[in-house]
Amino acid sequence: MSRKLRMGMIGGSLDAFIGAVHRKAAALDGEIELVCGAFSSDPKKSKATGKALYLDPSRVYGSYAEMIEKEKQLPEDQRMDFVSIVTPNHVHFDPAKMALENGFHVIIDKPIAFNVAEAKALKKIVDKTGLVLALTHTYTGYPLVKEARNMVKTGKIGKVRKVYVEYPQGWLSTFVEGTGNKQASWRTDPSKSGAGGAIGDIGTHAANLAEYISGSDIVEINALLNTVVKGRQLDDDSSMLVKFENGASGVLLATQVAAGDENNLNIRVYGEKGGLEWRQEEPNTLVVKWLDKPKEIIRAGWGYLCDAAKKNTRTPSGHPEGYLEAFANIYMAFARGVRDHKAGKTIDPAKYDFPDAQDGVRGMAFVDAVIKSATSNKKWTPLKV
Repeated sequence: MSRKLRMGMIGGSLDAFIGAVHRKAAALDGEIELVCGAFSSDPKKSKATGKALYLDPSRVYGSYAEMIEKEKQLPEDQRMDFVSIVTPNHVHFDPAKMALENGFHVIIDKPIAFNVAEAKALKKIVDKTGLVLALTHTYTGYPLVKEARNMVKTGKIGKVRKVYVEYPQGWLSTFVEGTGNKQASWRTDPSKSGAGGAIGDIGTHAANLAEYISGSDIVEINALLNTVVKGRQLDDDSSMLVKFENGASGVLLATQVAAGDENNLNIRVYGEKGGLEWRQEEPNTLVVKWLDKPKEIIRAGWGYLCDAAKKNTRTPSGHPEGYLEAFANIYMAFARGVRDHKAGKTIDPAKYDFPDAQDGVRGMAFVDAVIKSATSNKKWTPLKV
């Protein structure tokens, strides 16, 4: 395919945070262009967003259903190739289902759906159609996260024994949803966010990162779930013990009431021979701690990194890459899969290294398991998909 991939967007109006992030990430490498959109459930707002983005007015739609239907009617050399879904959680499943059933690939903001049933149903549609679906678990896109994963996979730190992953934020330390904050309003509303608050929003990121680096799935959870801020409808704080399929144990913390913290996602993975430590707020540094020799500081952009890390790095060492670049790495991996896709056949997401529908199902199952554990006297609860 000797052209840019054509993207349509659902959600992401001018006053939405994540839509702009997706657009910037998709455009970063010059492989994708935005050609159409249904940017809001309010047709006027959608049109205003399309105008601000210099899109053809005839391809700015009043609803996602209209966009999918009309784009499908366009000639193959004009219509969109895939849909980017950047809506609140309760508007993930229906547009993704419709897009896939009409022959369009999908990239979707996490979590994949509103609940486990929707996630599993979407996975079945992906399997049936053979189309490509990627989930933007952004933090797996960082070069040094890929380096950490490779060090575990190649046995450099030995068999993994212990995982600590923490995701403290402080932005919901007060009742900001009562002040008109749009992001807080929908994320703390169970009718829009789903059953999980902080665990659905950031806890799923922490769990996904732990599984990605360790190379092992979480199989059991023993959780404590809190709603700290008075009047809030969903959890804003959690702590849990976890067990991994490979026998390792771990601790996972996800809280949005850690006053003063910004986006302090960090992870430590310990094996028989040494440990790894990575922090999202300092993403170009990976600390390697050895059992029998001095610790090492691994930095992004150097030739000694594994192929996956180098492939996902754009700048020389000492030139920081961050959130947008990691996001763009997910888009690039997805784009490679879309380009290689052939009708009637499926691609293997593992080959391209992007989170897929199965990761989405695991994310929703994680939320369910945490809630079941926190509300049960038995505590240790299986994470089943």
